[in-house]
Amino acid sequence: MNTLALKNENKKAADNPHLPHVSGFRRVLPGLALTGMITALAIWLSDIPALNHLGLSALTLAIVIGMVIGNTVYPAAKPWCEEGVTLAKQRLLRLGIILYGLRLTFAQIADVGATGILTDALMLCSTFALACWLGQRVFKLDRDTSMLIGAGSSICGAAAVMATEPVLNAKAEKVTVAVATVVIFGTAAIFLYPWLWHLNAQYHWLSFTAAQFGIYTGSTVHEVAQVVAAGQGISPDAENAAVIAKMIRVMMLAPFLLLLSGWTSRKAGQQGGQMTGMRNITIPWFALLFILVAAVNSLNILPHSWIPMLITFDTVLLAMAMAALGLTTHISALRQAGLKPMLLAAVLFIWLIVGGAGINQLVQQLLG
Repeated sequence: MNTLALKNENKKAADNPHLPHVSGFRRVLPGLALTGMITALAIWLSDIPALNHLGLSALTLAIVIGMVIGNTVYPAAKPWCEEGVTLAKQRLLRLGIILYGLRLTFAQIADVGATGILTDALMLCSTFALACWLGQRVFKLDRDTSMLIGAGSSICGAAAVMATEPVLNAKAEKVTVAVATVVIFGTAAIFLYPWLWHLNAQYHWLSFTAAQFGIYTGSTVHEVAQVVAAGQGISPDAENAAVIAKMIRVMMLAPFLLLLSGWTSRKAGQQGGQMTGMRNITIPWFALLFILVAAVNSLNILPHSWIPMLITFDTVLLAMAMAALGLTTHISALRQAGLKPMLLAAVLFIWLIVGGAGINQLVQQLLG
């Protein structure tokens, strides 16, 4: 009788959508609490004038604190915090990027417009082509590893790697290697780009305004989160332009996957392979929702008193995502990736910085 009652209770729990929700919330709560505490500390530190003058924003400080904790005490707490940290790194980041549209209007997006689209297209094509050629010809890596690293470097980091995996039908270990390279060099970009901005302002190597440097940042830094953090370390104008340019780049993921799917199918000479790739195409819906929120903001639909509160909430979400990214960035990833993939990613990183600056300058002169 007790067994039957237990089965009935289990059935009720399965049928009741609220019970799994409560259980799920309890699983993610420790990780969310940890990222929340790191965020609170980062926001408090960012208000200290000495740190503020160094360009250390709340997002940058959140990822630094997260990395320190992630490589010291976090492994012991990982079994309890992992689900919440993953939620912050993925879902809260997407929500934060969507709500970032409240900081922008269509007029600002139009200012980036054709310049951002052409720059992003040139950077995507050149970086991916360079990755395929260098990876296979120079570093003697296999096709899948080269393409996965190329996709992560040229489009939107780990998300692009994960979206490209089913099109190539790549092995899990190759995906892990590609993601590790994206995390390592993309994290370095968070600190490097604000420094490059200040150096350029001092020595006048390139004639970039803050907004133009933002487009450069958005078209060359790996992850969306890394672009937001790097842009915030420069200026509000740079941050806004960087996010717009990056979201245009993210929206290029879908056509890129369609073209790659067609190419791999023709290469294999199998119609079935093409259909498999087509079924696994990933649409970056959060990028489209970002545009929708910017449209709402442009139309002044929301009460003006709501906007500052929503922007503050958005900053908290993004900082929690940065903290989660830091917690999951491990020094051991350097060893796991191996030498040749790291060298390929390093060359691509240099190309994104140097070649990206040249392409951005050229496009600015042509369309500016």
